[in-house]
Parts: sequence; structure tokens; C-alpha cells
Amino acid sequence: MQKAVSSEALPASRRIDERIAELGGWRGEVLSRMRQLIREADPDIVEEWKWMGTPVWAHAGIICTGESYQSAVKLTFLKGASLDDPSRLFNASLDGNARRAIDIREGDAIDADAFKALILAAVALNLSAAKSKSGKSGRNSG
Repeated sequence: MQKAVSSEALPASRRIDERIAELGGWRGEVLSRMRQLIREADPDIVEEWKWMGTPVWAHAGIICTGESYQSAVKLTFLKGASLDDPSRLFNASLDGNARRAIDIREGDAIDADAFKALILAAVALNLSAAKSKSGKSGRNSG
């Protein structure tokens, strides 16, 4: 007899697959498409599953989360306020000191190239922060 695998034991990528299938309709399509663009932008991205069911994409820290609501799929960039957004993709959480979000509603079109550029800028910001942290610890030794 095979033991059933708890969904908590599944890898994050499988859990995100399940979330997309569970959403179905336009929300599942949007989350799937944005996930594809994130992976195209950065093949080294790591998928995580946090906070009781939130897809997370990370590289040297969290890049963005993908929440699903009745009327929108929300991609929240934890350091979005520090990113240039010349295409003005950010349309939610604009008042915060750190975060910015993109709310995608049914029928909305997203500029794929601009979105990928935003992902790459977030990765670069995380990498520069990680590099400066590692540099600081080395300066004080000796």
C-alpha cells in the first residue's frame, strides 16, 4: 500500500502547479503566464511556498509573491519601491516605503519585456545587497 503524500511535503513548484490548476479560469492562466515570464527572465529563480499558501519567487532574497484574489492576481515585489518602473507596471501598494505590486485583472495585458526587466532589476538589487552584506563582514576582521 502506498502512503498518500501530504501536500505540505510537496516541492514548492508542485504546490504552485496545484494552485494554478485549482484557480483555473483567467486567474490560473494569469498566474501561469507570470510564472513563465519570471522563469524566462531568470532561469536561476527559486520557487518557494510560504505563508500558508503563497507562491514566492526568490533569488538572493525574495523577488515577488503571487497572490490570488477574486478580482485580481497580485504580484508583490518586496523591494519594489527601490526599483525603476519606466513602463509603470506597478499599480498597487504605491504608498508603502518598500513594497510595490502589480494587480492584474481579467482581460489586462502585461508588457512581457517590461515585466522581465522588472524581475531582472529586482534580482540585481538583491544580489547587490547580498554582496554588500558579505563585503561588510570581511572588512572588520583582522
